[in-house]
Amino acid sequence: MLTATPLIRFHAFWRFCHLDWQKPSDVQQNQLMALLCKAASTRFGREHGFASINSVLEFQKRVPLRTYEDFWIDYWKSDFPRLVDCTWPGKIPYFALTSGTTKGVTKYIPVSREMLWANIKAAWDILFHHLLNRPDSLILGGKTLLLGGSTKLYEEAPGTWSGDLSAIEANELPWWLVPYVLPPWELALLGNWEEKIEKIARLCMSEDVRAITGTPNWLLLFFDKFSELNPAAQRHLSNHFPNLELIVHGGINFHPYASRFADLLTGSRTELREVYSASEAFVAIADRGPGEGMRLIIDNGVFYEFVPREELRKPNPTRHWIGNAEVGVDYVLILSTCAGAWGYILGDTIRFIELEPPRIVITGRTSYLLSSFGEHLIDEEIEQAVATAALSIGATVADYAVAPIFNERAGPSGWHHYIVEFANEIPSDERLAVFRDALEQKLSTLNADYRAHSVGGYDLAPPRVQSAPPSTYKAWMRSRGQLGGQHKVPRIINDADLFAKLRAFVSNVCAKPS
Repeated sequence: MLTATPLIRFHAFWRFCHLDWQKPSDVQQNQLMALLCKAASTRFGREHGFASINSVLEFQKRVPLRTYEDFWIDYWKSDFPRLVDCTWPGKIPYFALTSGTTKGVTKYIPVSREMLWANIKAAWDILFHHLLNRPDSLILGGKTLLLGGSTKLYEEAPGTWSGDLSAIEANELPWWLVPYVLPPWELALLGNWEEKIEKIARLCMSEDVRAITGTPNWLLLFFDKFSELNPAAQRHLSNHFPNLELIVHGGINFHPYASRFADLLTGSRTELREVYSASEAFVAIADRGPGEGMRLIIDNGVFYEFVPREELRKPNPTRHWIGNAEVGVDYVLILSTCAGAWGYILGDTIRFIELEPPRIVITGRTSYLLSSFGEHLIDEEIEQAVATAALSIGATVADYAVAPIFNERAGPSGWHHYIVEFANEIPSDERLAVFRDALEQKLSTLNADYRAHSVGGYDLAPPRVQSAPPSTYKAWMRSRGQLGGQHKVPRIINDADLFAKLRAFVSNVCAKPS
């Protein structure tokens, strides 16, 4: 198999020079004008007067901020699945499926031909950054493992398909790249994650893998399986993949997994590179080392706006763009894309650590979210599941909190730990088990991502439910000086230290004689 050619290296150097010469504000303004010109004749473009918009300020005056639900109800739902000249010119060929909405189980994110090409260009940028950082790289001399979900696509209408974004991208993979990519199509189609991981791991034992992409938790599960099948070798990746150069990760917070990756990479020359890729657009790529932020992709069919987090719910929030954004402010990320999203509230919050070139870090979400393992559970879904579970045992929940617990050993990535205070009772262990099973079943029904990660307990172990005596949360809030007023019990706790304090408090309460 051929190694990286001088032509690709030259292209990488040219791309680096091009990025170095860019003036971000000029590039982003040109991107917006090109997008508006392209979509001027669409229904959305006509309704918002795209043809006469000639500045960022004018665009912000005419196009209000919208959520996915707003677009779905006002523009996409009535014509779905055949979106033609609706918010983007031509017919939308794909819809990326993703969970985490407040209005339903699944979102259908339009993916245009232009967006497919933008994602391909972003993937090339990942390679270019690696080649520039590793002048002696031989990464194209072996294969790349794409560790994603099932590549099964669903035909919504003739010529219109839906599926996981990884399935869409696999379906569009150029023929000449197929020999360089794993897994083969028949394995990629498997929906059973445990079976799929084992078969891919067995296949990779005889392959020269030089790059791997995936979410951190799924990658660790794959590495655990590989070590299990190859017990003669030590756990370090250098023993399993001697030519591995690059691990591309994204999708969830990497910090909880950093120590395990550091251990796995002992003695390896493998480079970690974080990316920020959503179903709506490929946003940013780490062009430096871990912890140094990701470089915003500003010339790839996306115009970015930034609303200060505390202003998002205001009637007229301030809308910044790359021309007047500031370092150190938590912004809600807003997208206008070559797939027909305009003033679209993505739901993530970011912070600039540098403006020229623009580099960002992801700081959170605009709403409560439990997604340490890629499950993307929102507060509304958890509340519904808790209520259903309480009904299953004829009990009433007074309050609760849930947090992710990360597994420090081989096996599932972790689990969700619920501390539930029931009104006027402490259910028996048998009733708590019924509550737990009903909780998990309801969450699996509500959220496709949770279902995918929790099937068989292979990635996400079953939840653990701990009951707390009546009035526990009242006493806890009092102990924190937060009883009454506007203070509320935090239902989703992603702060490990805070949850540890809550668990200690509950244990202390339970230890006291009644």
